[in-house]
Amino acid sequence: MQKPVASERIESGTVVETTIPSRLDRLPFGRFHVLVIAALGITWILDGLEVTLVGAIAGALKESPTLRFTNTDVGITNSSYLAGAVLGGLFFGWLTDRLGRKKLFFITLTTYMIATIATAFSWNLLSFSLFRFFTGAGIGGEYTAVNSTIQELVPARYRGWTDLSINGSFWLGAALGALGSVFLLSTSLMPADIGWRLTFLIGGGLSAFIFLLRLWIPESPRWLITHGQPEKADKIVGDIEAGLRSENHVLDDNSITTTRLKTRSHTPLLEVARSILKTNRDRAIVGFALMTAQAYFYNAIFFTYALVLSSFYGVRTDKIGWYLLPFAAGNFLGPLLLGRLFDIWGRRPMLITTYSVSAILLAVTGYLFAADLVSDSMLTVAWVIVFFFGSAAASAAYLTVSESFPLEVRALAISLFYAIGTGVGGVIGPFFLAHLIDTGSRESVFMGYLIGTVLMLIAAGIAWLKAVAAEGKPLEQVARPLSLADE
Repeated sequence: MQKPVASERIESGTVVETTIPSRLDRLPFGRFHVLVIAALGITWILDGLEVTLVGAIAGALKESPTLRFTNTDVGITNSSYLAGAVLGGLFFGWLTDRLGRKKLFFITLTTYMIATIATAFSWNLLSFSLFRFFTGAGIGGEYTAVNSTIQELVPARYRGWTDLSINGSFWLGAALGALGSVFLLSTSLMPADIGWRLTFLIGGGLSAFIFLLRLWIPESPRWLITHGQPEKADKIVGDIEAGLRSENHVLDDNSITTTRLKTRSHTPLLEVARSILKTNRDRAIVGFALMTAQAYFYNAIFFTYALVLSSFYGVRTDKIGWYLLPFAAGNFLGPLLLGRLFDIWGRRPMLITTYSVSAILLAVTGYLFAADLVSDSMLTVAWVIVFFFGSAAASAAYLTVSESFPLEVRALAISLFYAIGTGVGGVIGPFFLAHLIDTGSRESVFMGYLIGTVLMLIAAGIAWLKAVAAEGKPLEQVARPLSLADE
């Protein structure tokens, strides 16, 4: 086969022999990978900032002379955000597999930025919900484009810990949001109708900074190979290798192997459906169970936490942030400290452990709340413990889905299971829990928590039966590429 010049695309269907997947996986962890984590992981920090501020301003939205939301209205706006994330994830996930990872994480970031700034100028429930919908669409797209990029650039032996740590960084943003809310929502510093608007302007402004961080991130070499651009892919990997050598890293060239792939312009949706629903049916069941359970577990509880504090404990709006700080710390430390075990002990045992433990702890915490045996501070400590394990479980759901399906459908698979899981567990959860809180009955809220417990235990059982041992394995070995050429 004649070697094309760098600017040429190879014709669809041509077989390309490449060492790029092997070269990427044998790399030591260096400055390049740190920068990838920083530039892409900051999305989760931004999302954490956004979600925490919105959770913290629930009381401010109710007190706003312009909006005057009820608890149910707050639940509707949260569900609008999650509905946008569902549909945005599906649409942008499809585009990510067709147009490439890099183009999409700029498109999704722009969507998020414009919608967030627009939210600051909302004037009623409809406008607020609409802007939150498009903000969610941008974040949903970010999850798919960013997760697929990280999976394809990070060496296999570090993939589990890196993925969980990046997803867990959401809670660094949550901590910043909690601190920010203490000042932004203080009526002694600014009017009640101004503070909550500033929270959205800050989030939109920070996204402009992310643009600068992402300019240097390359397209996924794995995606380029399957789309007929091996010269460009080779140059990217060569530059990464040169950078690592300049840092005095020693690269093991003896472990390099060759993979034969057929190039393609896109993957037909019928082939995508066959791969996910037939060829990898068991993996699809695992992905659906994990994503649905964690979506309800997280969104139903976290989005309504401020409402519980204000409705049952009388905590003032401008004090909510102090309760969210330890909550965020537990959520961040969980994936950070437990993440390495997913690479060492294995995916399956850690999925079972984190999902089961967090489910049991949720039931115990819910019972203590229903029986009025815990103060607001004690309840916060309990949530810190629950979500230390729950956060690792939720992050592992994204890891499992993103590495369980072939390269050609990876982004769409991430978006599909994110959409289904969030749609079933996440969109319904906040509205449902907000309604239970409105009843004023602790027992009713406890029943909402028990639903989360049951879902997490079911997910743990399915992981025990069907989860794949993907630790330390190249992506091409975990899930056979659709474009793999037969020998």
